[in-house]
Amino acid sequence: MPKIASYFCGGKATWQACLASAFRTALACTIVGCATLYGPASFQRQIAFPAFSYVTVILIVTDATLGDTLRGCWLALYASIQSLGPAILSLWIIGPNRFSKGTTALAVALAAFVVALPAESTHLIAKRIALGQTVIVYFIAYINSHHTEPIMHPIHVAASTAIGVLACVLALLLPYPRLACHEVKQNCELLAQNTSERHKQFLKAFCAEDRTTALASISQAKCLAGTRTKLLQTIKRYQESMQWERLPLKFLRPHHASLGERLQELDTPLRGMEMALSSIHSYPVRILNEEFKCGLNGLEEHLSLTIKQAQKCCLHCDSLTVPEPSAKCVTKFLQSFDSIPTTHQELPFFFFLFCTKLLHKKSMATISLLEFSSVQKIGNSSNGKKSGFSIWASAIISTKRLMPAFKCSLSLGLSIMLGSMYSKSNGFWAGLPVAISLASAREATFRVANVKLQGTVLGTVYGVLGCFLFEKFLPIRFVSLLPWFIFTSFLQRSRMYGQAGGLSAIIGAVLILGRKNFGPPSEFAIARIVETFIGLFCSILVELLFHPTRASTLAKSQLSQCLGVLHECIRSVSVRGNADLEENQMKLKMHVNELRKFIGEAEVEPNFWFLPFHTACYNKLLGSLSKMIDLLLFGAQAVRFLEQESKRCEGSLKLVVDTLVGPELGHLKETICSSIKCFEEISVIKSLAALEKELEKNYISCDIELGKFPNSISCKLVSGLDKEEIEKALSSYLQHSRDAVDKLCSVEGDKQELKSQVVLSLSALGFCIRSFIRETLEIEEAMKEFVQWENPSSHINLCEISCKLRALHK
Repeated sequence: MPKIASYFCGGKATWQACLASAFRTALACTIVGCATLYGPASFQRQIAFPAFSYVTVILIVTDATLGDTLRGCWLALYASIQSLGPAILSLWIIGPNRFSKGTTALAVALAAFVVALPAESTHLIAKRIALGQTVIVYFIAYINSHHTEPIMHPIHVAASTAIGVLACVLALLLPYPRLACHEVKQNCELLAQNTSERHKQFLKAFCAEDRTTALASISQAKCLAGTRTKLLQTIKRYQESMQWERLPLKFLRPHHASLGERLQELDTPLRGMEMALSSIHSYPVRILNEEFKCGLNGLEEHLSLTIKQAQKCCLHCDSLTVPEPSAKCVTKFLQSFDSIPTTHQELPFFFFLFCTKLLHKKSMATISLLEFSSVQKIGNSSNGKKSGFSIWASAIISTKRLMPAFKCSLSLGLSIMLGSMYSKSNGFWAGLPVAISLASAREATFRVANVKLQGTVLGTVYGVLGCFLFEKFLPIRFVSLLPWFIFTSFLQRSRMYGQAGGLSAIIGAVLILGRKNFGPPSEFAIARIVETFIGLFCSILVELLFHPTRASTLAKSQLSQCLGVLHECIRSVSVRGNADLEENQMKLKMHVNELRKFIGEAEVEPNFWFLPFHTACYNKLLGSLSKMIDLLLFGAQAVRFLEQESKRCEGSLKLVVDTLVGPELGHLKETICSSIKCFEEISVIKSLAALEKELEKNYISCDIELGKFPNSISCKLVSGLDKEEIEKALSSYLQHSRDAVDKLCSVEGDKQELKSQVVLSLSALGFCIRSFIRETLEIEEAMKEFVQWENPSSHINLCEISCKLRALHK
């Protein structure tokens, strides 16, 4: 297995990341513990809430870099001003002795609404810190009543926050700083190796002598593709942190992030190569010869050189030295392909070569953009951003901002009310988990609440055991946290608990082992577990009351929208070009990404009394839709070239392209569009029984059972086409393409490079048409399974169901 794949797949990177994160977290908590437990008495009086110091540490330092902590300093200051400023004013005006359970809950709810409202202008960490401070300020004021000082009490909360932030900064500086630019640099280097290695494996598969060898290379490339996703996530994760590091460290350069973005663009042609290879069933490839293999090897070496030079440019800001003449000569071997394939079975070979040339073109564009970005840097990255006031103003008038803020407000107010009714002294532990776990987007409510509660119980039990074993040895209690930090670092990266469960487990242990004078640990543990349950119960209750739609329902609705946009995309496909195609393709990609989120949420959603979510079927549909996005992109690339060359050739190529459209191809396109439209209509029905009732209710009297429908409500599916009919349409397209290429030669003369590029573009378009048919059939099979799953006792005929729907809505 390649080095880059073994690095990630073997778990080495996971171990390193977990140990590093655990060490930094332990160091920050140790700094807080030493300051709050062994510091001067006057200092300890100022840090009146060490528990929140630990909470601040966990919110900021977990898997953080120096840039994250510097940003955390600013966010903590912003959060303190946002929450403690109004708190001082309200405590001074109202008076702490006037707070009761109801007024405390109301004050927390109102303050939480103000904090949560400006969603776009406030970072999530700042919101969590501000909400946590709000809970502590008002609830402690309620507990201590007239003993609370209106000004000094919020200042003590701010000081507790500050010591946590300072501990985070020191932990990220000692023994050496953990820089985001170093993380991005390392991952960009691995991403560059990953890109080169994937390309090498695809060429190896293409040149394989037998199918077994080819499949082995494709399998390795797929493993590398999974690694690439992790690398890109890491690079995106630390990009913002790099900008914060450049403030105190001016010598740091942000070019590694540019390299990551440029290398990401090379992934599109690599995915096309994989699609082509998956469609090749006979090896060795007939078109290969020794000269052609040498050309492919030269292209692979040139791509590796290009990526290495791009790395060198990013690391040292040198100019790139890839010679332009050799860049042109390296693809010269492709000019030998000057004739359209005779059968559609050969289209995958030509499509692979089309993607190969596209990859070379994008790699050369990448180094040009890197040279430009090394001059531009990131000076104008703020252009087009809205001012803080305009964002806040737009947030106020947006109902999409009002509802999350209202739910947050109601959850906190209700949890404080119920928590204080259970225990006046520990009631804020019901609101604090709700405050520090605020999410920026919709999440799987039941699953997240479940893992938070489990994590809290695990951490609390570990803390109680630590106190029991090392009751009289406070330093050893701190040391016992280190293995727990390592364990919870793995918990945060697990599918079972994730970040929410891991953070809850850390906080549960630290709040017991890192403090003293909080009473018997077992009593505190029970009280905190109960209060945490109350807070999570309030969150779930509010979510169900104001957002009752299940993720499975949203996934079904989103699937219908995806199919509707896909129908528009297929409609806009034309060899003559269409400006709407790329816009529709981007719109489809956005909808499919949204569908992916809903599917992920629905997978972990409890079924209760509902029908179980059919994950396998949805994943099949998601895979086909994703392939459709890529096919539309490749089709747009081929059409764009034909358009560009048509303008350069003074319209001669346009005359050639006009001869491509035949009645068979038009009929095939209409059938695909009809199929997609049919799937869109079927995806929204609740059940076939309900459909039959609607038909009876509206007195629809067409002969549905006999399959006799008026022409106006007929339905055409791709599965209804004969295999010979499909092959005839594809053969007709290939014949028209051959005629077009011959006509181009008679008009333009002997322009070998233009001719070969037209051949590859037309062949790629033919492969996309062929793949559209295959993926439409895959979607049809998945839709049959989808409808059968929801109607297990019915016989499924998609065409008949579609006709019934059209008859109902006619």
